[in-house]
Amino acid sequence: MTTKIHMLADTLGRPLRFRITPGQASDIAAAPGLLDGQHAGAVLADKAYDGNALRAQIAAMNAQAVIPAKRNRKIPIPHDAAIYRHRNQIERCFGRLKQFRRFATRYDRRTVHFTGFVHLAAAMIWLR
Repeated sequence: MTTKIHMLADTLGRPLRFRITPGQASDIAAAPGLLDGQHAGAVLADKAYDGNALRAQIAAMNAQAVIPAKRNRKIPIPHDAAIYRHRNQIERCFGRLKQFRRFATRYDRRTVHFTGFVHLAAAMIWLR
């Protein structure tokens, strides 16, 4: 069975929270759990996270949603392109995690073992 890793990172690109979901699950399904209880000035995400419910949750956090609108949205919602440029921090965080061979190749068969290693690798990134 394939899995996806959804991650929340801070401004410096350090991992804060993870959700591991089945591979066929949509990206936006993990987002509410990642944002629950968080405080931020802005939440940056790609088009896969464009949804009214998620935007409402971000607004309830008193944060700005910097998410490009999906192509099929009837009324496109503009986003701040200057702030959106910083979304590469999450990609850099994934890149640092992929330096760990066990993470990149997904050696662990059981999700619980893989999750444990992801937490260990994230702690090691925080120490750098």
